[in-house]
Amino acid sequence: MKRCAWVKEEEPLYVKYHDEEWGRPVHEDRLLFEMLCLEGAQAGLSWWTILQKRENYQKAFDFFEAEKIIHYSEDKIQELLENPGIVRNRLKVNSVVKNAKAFLQIREEFGSFNHFIWGFTDHKTIHNHWKSIEEVPATSVISDLMSKELKKRGFSFVGSTICYSYMQAVGMVNDHTMDCFCYSKDK
Repeated sequence: MKRCAWVKEEEPLYVKYHDEEWGRPVHEDRLLFEMLCLEGAQAGLSWWTILQKRENYQKAFDFFEAEKIIHYSEDKIQELLENPGIVRNRLKVNSVVKNAKAFLQIREEFGSFNHFIWGFTDHKTIHNHWKSIEEVPATSVISDLMSKELKKRGFSFVGSTICYSYMQAVGMVNDHTMDCFCYSKDK
């Protein structure tokens, strides 16, 4: 079975993520928030590093329930910074708290984060037709706009490259290469 070239075929966790999650549309607010936080944690690192720590992140950050995260005290932040199961970078840890506040404001304004974030793609998946991984861009006009808007609304660790990776992860863009079994010619 042929997969996208970035998949570490020898790693079952990576294969499962590619086959069952990556590029599939996500519309559940909590999972959309989780993926945005994890993509931010990836900045300067590999996705493989974060994917291996994902369960630790979920436990450490109350399964990304923004309503809980906004109440984190300095003691809780310090506890997180001592947790070897996550990336112990103060800016990245603080960004999850900051982003939780901005996430809840957007949800209040738009009724759901899903409605807001999917608005960047007119509430549809953009289906690309890449022949090889080398053709897949790191950013797009839409990720540029998303980054600018998220920053304006108080988010951090949401540069255009992070936003494009996020769009790929939550299925806003389908960037499975044409030789991958997850790519569909019908799209």
